[in-house]
Amino acid sequence: MLNNINKKSLTLMMVLGISFMSAGCNSKEAPKPNVTNEIGQCRVANEVAPQWVCGYHHDKDTLSSVGYARISKIGRGFTNKEAVANARSSLAQQIQTEVKDKIEVFMRSTGLQDSEVADKVTTQVTKQVAKVTLNGSRQINYWESANDNSMYVLVSIDKNTLNKNVKNRVLSSFKNDDALWQQFQSKNALESLEKEFPTQK
Repeated sequence: MLNNINKKSLTLMMVLGISFMSAGCNSKEAPKPNVTNEIGQCRVANEVAPQWVCGYHHDKDTLSSVGYARISKIGRGFTNKEAVANARSSLAQQIQTEVKDKIEVFMRSTGLQDSEVADKVTTQVTKQVAKVTLNGSRQINYWESANDNSMYVLVSIDKNTLNKNVKNRVLSSFKNDDALWQQFQSKNALESLEKEFPTQK
C-alpha cells in the first residue's frame, strides 16, 4: 500500500517536472514583441528619444514642427497646451519662410516682381496664410523626458491645405487691383502659381 502511494507520488512529480520543463522551453522560444518605437540617434538630456524630437521627421505631405514645455504642477493638460503653442509658433515661422520664398519664385518666373503692389501681395499673403493655416494644424505625437521633466510634441499641417490657402490669397490679392490682375492673366501666371503650390483636386 505504501509502495503504491510512493509510486503514485513519484509518477506525479515526474509529470509535473516534465510540464514545467516544457513550459520553460516554450517561453524561451516565444517570439519577441515587435518594437515599433521610432528611436535612433536622437538624445535629450542624455536619454534616447524618438527621432522626431530632434527634428528628424520628414513627410512629403505635411509641414511639421516640435515644441516643448516643462511639465507643470498645474497638470499635463496645461503643459501639453503650452508645448503645442510653442510648436505652432515655430511652425508659423516655417510657413512664412517657405511661402515667401515660393511666392518670390512665382513672381520672378512670371515677371510680376517689379510691381510695388506685387511686393505687398507677397507680404500680405505670407502673414495671412500662416495665421489661417495654423488653425488646421494638429498634434500628431508627444513624448515625455524623464531626465529633464519636459514634454515634447510634434505638430503638423497638411501641405495640400496650405497650398490651397496660398493660391486663394494670391488670386484674391491680384483681383483687388485691376491692372495687376490683367497683367496676371496676360502672363498665364496661374500655371506658374500651380507649379509652386500644387494641390490635389
